Amino acid sequence: MPAILGFIGRRCLATLPVLAGAVVFTFVVMRLLPADPAAFLASGPGMGQAEIEAIRVSMGLDRSIPEQLAIYAGDVLRGDLGRSYTTGEAVVDDLAARLPASLELTVTAFLLAILVALPLGVLAATRPGSVIDHLCRAIAAAGTSLPTFVVGLLLIHVFYSELGWAPEPVGRMDVMLIPPPVVTGSLVIDALLAGDMEVLASVLGRMVLPCLTMTAFAVAPLARITRGAMIQVLSADFVTAARAAGLPGRMVLTRALRNAAVPVVTTLGMVFSYMLGANVLVEKVFAWPGIGSYALDALMNADYAPVQGFVLLVAIAFTLVNLAIDLLYGLIDPRVGRIG
Repeated sequence: MPAILGFIGRRCLATLPVLAGAVVFTFVVMRLLPADPAAFLASGPGMGQAEIEAIRVSMGLDRSIPEQLAIYAGDVLRGDLGRSYTTGEAVVDDLAARLPASLELTVTAFLLAILVALPLGVLAATRPGSVIDHLCRAIAAAGTSLPTFVVGLLLIHVFYSELGWAPEPVGRMDVMLIPPPVVTGSLVIDALLAGDMEVLASVLGRMVLPCLTMTAFAVAPLARITRGAMIQVLSADFVTAARAAGLPGRMVLTRALRNAAVPVVTTLGMVFSYMLGANVLVEKVFAWPGIGSYALDALMNADYAPVQGFVLLVAIAFTLVNLAIDLLYGLIDPRVGRIG
């Protein structure tokens, strides 16, 4: 246990420069954009250049970028990510209110992708040249070449506009329904806790298309890496020796799966991290009120603080996922030697 705690401590310290780099990069890039937040705020009638300059001073935009960055860094260390002038709320509160919606969508799509991609990759590797193998490669090629928002728009056109099977792609539930009491922020869980099956059905119905969109994005790399890892392991000498020794096929496959697990687990972590960032366009297409659409709306309005908070949150999630992957390495294959 002390070795594991020491490893976690070292990894957490190693992530600090990554988080600091994400904060600095996003802060500087946002300040280099041609849009002026003060001009957005002073877009009403009767607002002139004097009013714009007064707003710039009140927002601290009249200071140099290094001075603004130093002030912002101090605020971040105190847990203050600023205030969104678009919503009028603190960014921390906005992100906390919208994060459950994003996690509900991302986690569901991620689990669906695992259920589809891993068996598909294993079957393709054990049956090279078969229909399943060609299907796996076709899915991998399509998933990596089609942008997520294009897949989402195609699904909306087919299943909502043409067939009428899906509800309108707007929000998390029917606007005529009363949402359940907030316990976790996840409408699925909160509806189950409240026993409101009508709300649950509405939420699940509206989750189908965005979940399928993000699942298609995740299945492609997972299936491809699983197939490649399994093909490499199944051609190894120890598999040939196991088969020659007369071990049952299921036992040989189980051992091969364990040896192929490290690259697959790595890909799982990367895919989940990227899904948190890739949900920006998916949430916008389906009007899903998550952190992705929140950050995109803020970007369109030159609202610096929400975009910076979103990037920092995704960076923290990315480092935590990487830490979990490193811990799993030691459990899957002790030879990796990452812990201790």
